Amino acid sequence: MLHHISFGVTDLHESGRFYDAALGALGFQRVYADETAIGYGLEAGKDLFCLKLRANSTPAGDGFHLAFAAPSRTAVDLFHRCALDIGGQCNGAPGLRPHYGEHYYAAFLIDPDGYRIEAVINKAATQSCSAL
Repeated sequence: MLHHISFGVTDLHESGRFYDAALGALGFQRVYADETAIGYGLEAGKDLFCLKLRANSTPAGDGFHLAFAAPSRTAVDLFHRCALDIGGQCNGAPGLRPHYGEHYYAAFLIDPDGYRIEAVINKAATQSCSAL
């Protein structure tokens, strides 16, 4: 349904550091950058999420948040820890959220501009042979 989404940010460098850490933990990378924007995605030139420098930017209201798909529960944990390590705000520690579904595992953060973001995987955890 969505092709991409953009957030207006007041400090592109600070927001870039935050999203490099948080989204890097989920397997996304910078695929575009110039002095006014940074794009994240999986392939060069194909950004799915973009930061745009806007001096008077404010985040959407309390009902808005953006959830990023995570490849594993470990990636959700890493998303949360890496973002906190560079100054992100915790808005919900990694863990199961059974009120959203039996296998809904998520972590919630607030970015430097006040946007609410989430990393989520909604499937049963898998065990490796070494864990048996």
